[in-house]
Amino acid sequence: MKKKIIGILLIILIGIQFIRPDRNESAGITANDITQHYFIPPDITEILERACYDCHSNNTHYPWYTNIQPVGWWMQDHVEDGKRSLNFNEFGTYSPQDQDHAMEEVIEVIEKQEMPLNSYLWMHGEAKLTDEENQALIDWAQQLQAEIAAVKPAVKK
Repeated sequence: MKKKIIGILLIILIGIQFIRPDRNESAGITANDITQHYFIPPDITEILERACYDCHSNNTHYPWYTNIQPVGWWMQDHVEDGKRSLNFNEFGTYSPQDQDHAMEEVIEVIEKQEMPLNSYLWMHGEAKLTDEENQALIDWAQQLQAEIAAVKPAVKK
């Protein structure tokens, strides 16, 4: 009986390898990308690309282990959740109020050290932010909030 259960589980494990989630990969920068609407300093761009874009853009870099299911499913769910919260490649589609709120959330999660997630940092140690990088992101997000309010006065402070 035990061998039968192990055999069935093995067949299921092999079978699910053929059920793969769609990849979050795109080519190039679109008109809705945050960089097409606001200037992002090079040091901030580097931080965002290294620590944020895998989950908060339309272009995730997939490590080898995401080819193994159910890890790939978990990763894709994680990416989709991150993009629902904030997608830098779709930032231009946000209303001024939503853009302002997105920057408010960026500030909050960085101040609380909730981002990048610990589960992401386990396999992406390079994404760990220093105190200086955290402060640079906070300063940038605050400056961007001011710019959004100046350019699009519908945002009330």
